[in-house]
Amino acid sequence: MMIDVSHISKRFGTMTALDDVSLAVPRGSVLGLLGHNGAGKTTLVSILATLTRPSSGRARVAGLDVTGRAEEVRRLIGLTGQYASVDETLPGRANLILLARLLGATRAEAAGRADELLELFDLTGAGRRNARNYSGGMRRRLDLAASLVGRPEVIFLDEPTTGLDPVARRGLWEIVERLVKDGTTVLLTTQYLEEADTLADSITVLAEGRVIASGTAAELKERVGRRSVSVTLRRAEDRARTVEALRRAALTPAHDEDGLILTVPVADSTDIAVVVRAVDEAGTDMAGLAFSEPTLDDVYMALNHPTAAHHATAAATAATTGHPTEAGTSS
Repeated sequence: MMIDVSHISKRFGTMTALDDVSLAVPRGSVLGLLGHNGAGKTTLVSILATLTRPSSGRARVAGLDVTGRAEEVRRLIGLTGQYASVDETLPGRANLILLARLLGATRAEAAGRADELLELFDLTGAGRRNARNYSGGMRRRLDLAASLVGRPEVIFLDEPTTGLDPVARRGLWEIVERLVKDGTTVLLTTQYLEEADTLADSITVLAEGRVIASGTAAELKERVGRRSVSVTLRRAEDRARTVEALRRAALTPAHDEDGLILTVPVADSTDIAVVVRAVDEAGTDMAGLAFSEPTLDDVYMALNHPTAAHHATAAATAATTGHPTEAGTSS
């Protein structure tokens, strides 16, 4: 494993920022670390990047202990934080040359590496402009380029797309995907669930410093299991007999306020055929049919607010079906 965390805890006085956290990241893969503000994501990255020491537990990067062999670890890693860390008073190219020189490169090597990275991040034309004049997306690309000057084997990206517009965010995603294809290992902290779904090979969810779930995006979505088939009716007068036909098929449809869209929870995509047969038996003319998988948003809400998510779902079902539930009644 390129990143191996075993029972890491971190305390600041009486506050526990991390509590018995364990995770592992294979070479050439992306681990998405999800969690609300204060969940412990940045603290964990700081420990792995040798910026702070754990209170207990062990962590290794590329087989090296992050506390006992910190200097060696720092030679193997790159770190991009939530905010641009480049010197805005210097041109982009000068920033990269300076970093390369600090890492021991000759003048010629530093200039060559800077030009290589500027081309990779589509910044060649802006290389001689002061970084303060870069757009937000350009600064984030320069910041990521800076973290790659030393050709790191492991990169820590701590909410790297914070504040970027969707176009700039997707541009950074493409760069990360390229790096991983070349064998780089990435630990990505993010609050953008779409980002984790797109980039991460596996996901770990933190809450109040503890791991509350881990697995692939598909595995986490499976835990929520909110698959559904939506049937769009052409005429509202078809609703009653269609609902009855679906209930005879042991399904539990709910409808929207207009009554034209029936939402049917199902176990998996094979149940689409059951829904279609029931609608056909009702003699209903459909305007549309759609199958929906659970999203990481559903997972995140269920994991972080299980009780609230349950009551909200139950109340919504009661409102649409007209059948009170325990969650929809008052005591």
